[in-house]
Amino acid sequence: MSMSMTAAATATPVFLQRRFGCCLECTRSTLAPPSPSLACSSPSSPWSSSSQCGLSMSMKKQTRMPEKDVSNPARGVFVRASGSTAVADPEGLQQEQVSRTLAGMSGTSQRTVDFVKYEGLGNDFIMINNLDSLDLKLSATDAVHLCDRHLGVGADGVIFVLRDEEDFQMRIYNSDGSEPEMCGNGIRCVAKYLAELENTREPKSYKVLTGAGYMTVELRKDGQVCVDMGAPILNAPDVPTTLATTGEVVQAPLEVDGKTYTVTCVSMGNPHCVTFGEQGSQGWDVDVLPLEKIGPLFEHHSVFPARINTEFVQVLTPSHLKMRVWERGAGATQACGTGACAVVVAAVKEGRSERNCVVELPGGPLEIEWSENDNHIYMTGPARRVFHGIATLEG
Repeated sequence: MSMSMTAAATATPVFLQRRFGCCLECTRSTLAPPSPSLACSSPSSPWSSSSQCGLSMSMKKQTRMPEKDVSNPARGVFVRASGSTAVADPEGLQQEQVSRTLAGMSGTSQRTVDFVKYEGLGNDFIMINNLDSLDLKLSATDAVHLCDRHLGVGADGVIFVLRDEEDFQMRIYNSDGSEPEMCGNGIRCVAKYLAELENTREPKSYKVLTGAGYMTVELRKDGQVCVDMGAPILNAPDVPTTLATTGEVVQAPLEVDGKTYTVTCVSMGNPHCVTFGEQGSQGWDVDVLPLEKIGPLFEHHSVFPARINTEFVQVLTPSHLKMRVWERGAGATQACGTGACAVVVAAVKEGRSERNCVVELPGGPLEIEWSENDNHIYMTGPARRVFHGIATLEG
């Protein structure tokens, strides 16, 4: 569905003052809440000392980017999404009016939510600014609808960014509505998102609370994001897995669909099963692996009471590993940060790799280091904003 709208912009409408905070001279104005630490620095922002809005000047200077229409009236998901720079003409600015029009057309009760789409090596997320509340703005059902790649925005998950006293917190819904403890690619996207809210490109660290505990995330000068993932968990009941009653599970036999694989189990705050192939084999070509067939069989295997993320790994050199992943609650994805960390731990435990490796995923490479100094895993990789928009949901 696409709509065209015309409107004069001789004065700043009330809904623009409320929603955009300023004249869009900074692209984060749709995101930042009226908070002293995250207020817009533009002179035209109502959160600054000036009450003037430079809307007309901004419109003259900026060019409207193409819009993406991923509306789905049947599922109650309507989206107006624009490119990586702010929409600055009357039609693009009146997204809220579009939402109200769509609500009237459908004849149902609807609500809107602002979002920003981010990706880390193709592992993509719908980012929700939840800084003004500890109650999530969307339900698990909403997340499932939004993540649908044919009928919604499309994503591997929805990430909510909340406050945690002086720090921050992230919570995630997978595309199936389940809530994982942690997401390595997702937390890199959170760091980039927070930097955008604060309008900074300088190196900076954030402390982020996850379901796996606090993580320290460092924005580097080269644009990469490094995450201190903490120490891996290897004790079987803590992974959790019933492959052993206590101690580590390293190169243990596991029968799946009539074949026996050797597996090593690791938790990075969320559970992982890493396999380098069938028992007695010399490895495999992961590119030809029937992932969609065997991935769910590992995920729902009875020895994994909380289900499992599974990494299928090929050793290229002792410092270069290649993997494909089947994520619990999301299926086959382009990348999995915690999975890449678990792969290096498993490879070291099995004597297959060094402690500092490049892990190649379908979406690109991650640098993983398992430090001997503090036993922590350090993950470094990219994160990128794709577009922002407003979604309208029924109910």
